[in-house]
Amino acid sequence: MIAVIPVAGLGTRLLPSTKEQPKEMLPVFARNSSGTISLKPTIQIIFEQLFESGIRNFLFVIGRGKRIIEDHFTPDRGYLELLVKRGKITKAEELKQFYNMIGSSFIAWVNQDEPLGFGDAVLRSKHLVVNSEFMVHAGDTLILSCRNHIVALIECFKDMHADAVFYVKEVDDPRKYGVVIPAEKSGIGDVFKVKGVIEKPEVPPTNLAILPIYVFKPLIFKALESIEPSSRGELELTDAIQKLIDWGCNVFARKIPNGALWIDIGTPETYWIALKKTYELAKQ
Repeated sequence: MIAVIPVAGLGTRLLPSTKEQPKEMLPVFARNSSGTISLKPTIQIIFEQLFESGIRNFLFVIGRGKRIIEDHFTPDRGYLELLVKRGKITKAEELKQFYNMIGSSFIAWVNQDEPLGFGDAVLRSKHLVVNSEFMVHAGDTLILSCRNHIVALIECFKDMHADAVFYVKEVDDPRKYGVVIPAEKSGIGDVFKVKGVIEKPEVPPTNLAILPIYVFKPLIFKALESIEPSSRGELELTDAIQKLIDWGCNVFARKIPNGALWIDIGTPETYWIALKKTYELAKQ
């Protein structure tokens, strides 16, 4: 399975810190294999989670000003040697583990030269994904859980014979998110069929917010090609998912696992919460 990771967003809500540094490179706290606490770029943690779930094919959809991400995913053996010479053995070993993951993966980069939306970023992966089932994982959203939530979502996709499946979470103010309308009497545990999705509704029909971690059949590309840009001038992935529902496809949502921590770095407030919660988790 290929993991498509859109990282082309402008991150305007986090300006001026994101003027030169992509928001996906903003660090959160993590506990390393050595047991030490470090600051690690959000996008690196996402990549490591996907790798540990068995995924080896990665497609980053990147935009202008995001080359620092590509540099971060380009191993620098000279820097490793410098760390060793300076006695930073633990740090060198941690970085070497990351580089070994990169070396064991196929990584491709696709350009999104204009900020035309999350759906447009996914559509740009079409010619490399071809006819494969694939995962989409936003570069600024993390789920930290004691169980492997990525494997669980892929298993749900297969078990339900789905055309699309994604994570949802109950939130206090769903107006900021894509919102899900469940089909009646369709639930099996934490999984339910979806009869409607709405992007950032003024009057949300439910409090179930979409978390931007999905598994799709390639039919989503046809749906993306059939929709018009939103009022914001962007292709909305939620509109394409609604198109799948209109076509009678099997679209399912799964609630994130109990006890899982959802980390969102989209705004200054949520980034502060991300730092606080990841530090508390890393100390445990």
